[in-house]
Amino acid sequence: MATWLRTWYELYAKLNVRTATANRYELIIEHYTIPHIGSVKLKKLTTRHLQKLYKELLESGRIHIGKNQGKGPSTTTVRSVHLMLHCALDRAVKERLIQRNPSEDCIVPKPRKLDMKILPPEHIHAYLEAARARGLLPMFYLELASGLRKGELAALRWEDVDIQSRTISVSRQYVRNPDGSLELTRPKTENSVRLVSIPQAAVELLLQEHEKHPDSPYLFPSPLTGEMYHPDSVVNLHKKILKDAGLEDIRFHDLRHTFATTALQNGVDIKTVSSMLGHYDAGFTLRTYTHATRQKQDEAAQTMGSVLGQVI
Repeated sequence: MATWLRTWYELYAKLNVRTATANRYELIIEHYTIPHIGSVKLKKLTTRHLQKLYKELLESGRIHIGKNQGKGPSTTTVRSVHLMLHCALDRAVKERLIQRNPSEDCIVPKPRKLDMKILPPEHIHAYLEAARARGLLPMFYLELASGLRKGELAALRWEDVDIQSRTISVSRQYVRNPDGSLELTRPKTENSVRLVSIPQAAVELLLQEHEKHPDSPYLFPSPLTGEMYHPDSVVNLHKKILKDAGLEDIRFHDLRHTFATTALQNGVDIKTVSSMLGHYDAGFTLRTYTHATRQKQDEAAQTMGSVLGQVI
């Protein structure tokens, strides 16, 4: 298996995916897969070998790399291992190296569902005032007004802002490679490359921010380095703002959920929200934010009940 996985990676995977994805495949192959099943011959590989691999990964934990000391891989990571192996073994079937793909009969762990939280509307003012006190109002106002991913927010440059049309162009993002290093890349899907409309108040705040560092190409340069903020630094600033405001701890990503939920509950249609978030499919947005659209459905039902009630 070791020989085939490395061959598949070099000939088929590495050249056809983003660098960050290629690096992740390499990590999966070298650190998650080969140590467990690398000695198994490709033609002898069975579904049971793979099922045992997934079980061992979940129970015994990851092979520690550098400073990444922690628990075992998440169910999401194990599912990624499975999907990569499925692709590699599909290729082996097409090349007639094996008759069938043994991963097809595997039972993979279900993804762990994280509880989605939002910043309640009544707490938004306190949050933004705490951001203002730290000189961070433009960054976090923009986040709540646009729902950008943290890597997208950190990667913004002044040239991405169109003052006249009140839009920002999202065409790059910071991503973390499996070894912990950062890389500036294009967003992960074509739909993630997008123009996002922002309110006039956000434009004015960005102009004020730019006046503080007119010679910097970055929209939000770090005061320590003058370069882009590290995405983890943005997360840490978010945590400090929550603490300053005395608010419940929520993830930075929950600010993205706050944007989407608030927009949907205030009548913005699902396709518009989906395109602003950079989702690949409006159906994904609909499934993710069912709680928000449910409120609008209830309102529609009440409206129809009122209309029909006049007839009865």
